[in-house]
Amino acid sequence: MWYIIFFAVIICLLMALRILFIPDRFTFKQVSFENFVFLGCTYAIIMIGFGLLFLLLELKGMTIIIDTTVVQEKEWNEKLTTSLYLSAITLFSVGYGDVVPVGVGRLLVMLEALLGYTIPAAFVVRSFIEHEPLNRK
Repeated sequence: MWYIIFFAVIICLLMALRILFIPDRFTFKQVSFENFVFLGCTYAIIMIGFGLLFLLLELKGMTIIIDTTVVQEKEWNEKLTTSLYLSAITLFSVGYGDVVPVGVGRLLVMLEALLGYTIPAAFVVRSFIEHEPLNRK
């Protein structure tokens, strides 16, 4: 069951990125509220997806995250919040250092940070460079 959930999360992440990085799928005529909602949903899916990957690997017994602010063992719901926090901080910045990835977690954090930097660029390309001018008569 764990493997099914793990791979389902990865598939959801890849599908969200596919929609963003394949511009022929949707063509928008101008920057609109829908584009920003789309960008926000993409960020949310990636943040939650990576957070769930961190949590699933932690629950599997792998040490992925070291929380420097906690002394005792945490319950799964506290691990979930820490995983989502690490994911959000990694996606939107480079982290604060209070939650540190180790082992395979470092690779996942590097991938998420790379996505965090490329998503805005892809959004700009998608919104402005491929902008088709409206036909005026």
